[in-house]
Amino acid sequence: MTAGTPPILLISDDESARRELALKLDFLGESAICADSSNWPAAADGRKPEVVLLGPCQGHPKRELLVALEGALPLAAIVLLDNGEIPSSLPAGLGARIFAEPGAAADFRHLLDVLHKARLCHEWLSGAADCEISRGLAAAQGLIGNSPAIRRIREIVARLADSEVSVLITGESGTGKEIVARNLHRISGREGKPFVPVNCGAIPGELLESELFGHERGAFTGAVASTVGRFERANGGTLFLDEIGDMPLGMQVKLLRVLEDESFEKVGGVRSIHTDVRILTATHKNLEEAIARGEFREDLYYRINVFPIEMPPLRERAGDIPPLLNELIRNLETAGKGSVRFNSAAIEAMCAWSWPGNVRELANLVERMAILHPHGIVGASQLPEKIRDGAASPAQPTAPAPEIEPTTAMPPVHGLDLKQYLANLEKDFIERALRDSGGVVKHAAERLRLRRTTLVEKMRRYGLGPRRAE
Repeated sequence: MTAGTPPILLISDDESARRELALKLDFLGESAICADSSNWPAAADGRKPEVVLLGPCQGHPKRELLVALEGALPLAAIVLLDNGEIPSSLPAGLGARIFAEPGAAADFRHLLDVLHKARLCHEWLSGAADCEISRGLAAAQGLIGNSPAIRRIREIVARLADSEVSVLITGESGTGKEIVARNLHRISGREGKPFVPVNCGAIPGELLESELFGHERGAFTGAVASTVGRFERANGGTLFLDEIGDMPLGMQVKLLRVLEDESFEKVGGVRSIHTDVRILTATHKNLEEAIARGEFREDLYYRINVFPIEMPPLRERAGDIPPLLNELIRNLETAGKGSVRFNSAAIEAMCAWSWPGNVRELANLVERMAILHPHGIVGASQLPEKIRDGAASPAQPTAPAPEIEPTTAMPPVHGLDLKQYLANLEKDFIERALRDSGGVVKHAAERLRLRRTTLVEKMRRYGLGPRRAE
């Protein structure tokens, strides 16, 4: 949860259960608006929570309460924590954002997964309401987020669906330029045909011509067989020339001729080969400045830059980091590479970081955290030092981190001993509260919202040893 993100609305007529769940949310770094079935409208007024946790409510019929929540919070996901069924005959669309999760309040892992699923639902609802393109398409293609910049790019991609216009995608490395190119290919009439990417900066200049056009046997030393180039492989589909700003000037001349004549010859060949290829290009360089320096041909620039798309750096759309995290975690889980979660303090720190490597850097961090903390909850203290320091910088203020931050990795999902796991988690929280309170039991008990005698008994049970009791 990022700084300024609305808290969770927790509604229950069971005050004890409500207080206990609010404490668990606090441990997870979440903040909650606590209310009963009568006073929730006043409690939530102006706060616009994204998620509603609905516990037992005897004061109002469930259907009536759900309809009222729909009217007041049309974009919020609703999680039912009681053991009752979802009422029938709900208004159209309301049932799609209601989840029945009666066991979530008792299990930290279950609760965290439910919040994850609910926020994905809220993101989908927000995207469907604000954008011409449904989030289903955007998520499938990797264009994740609801910032104005990313919504504008989704709209542009949608409008180019039936066009064969040449597109130049610009932006810093790691912003997702190839994702945009793949989107343009998938929604075009060339879907199902080859999408062939070429990184012009990764291939030596003397080999690039052969890589693009292929070569005949004997064309140069070492050419022991005829090869098929990228243009020929992409016939009927799309050729994506990434980092075209790194293409040598001599190769730029030959590329321009292919674009104008729609034909080419292999290196060492004499036969003209016709090509039906849509060209999409990308670069992190400023090509207009490269033209002024004599490093890029002006005629080629205007040939490939019929429709420009600029990808924003991640630091300019920090609000997209939470949905990006959801997508990256889901991709990890789908690929069988593990799983991980981040508490609100960690997400706030990540939103304050400048991300010079952009989305690629974020993806690498998520995968690294999944290895270091498998099935765990990562707090701000587990993040790399540069991100923690960036979050603490006066130039990038963030909301204060929760007083107690869970850092213990959760056991694997399969074979989980829930009783032992919760006991270990409770012991970990007690140790941290005692350490943060300087060993004073009274102060630690206040932080944990326990009676001092109760805390002393728990310390004795876990063998934590004597502490100062002032």
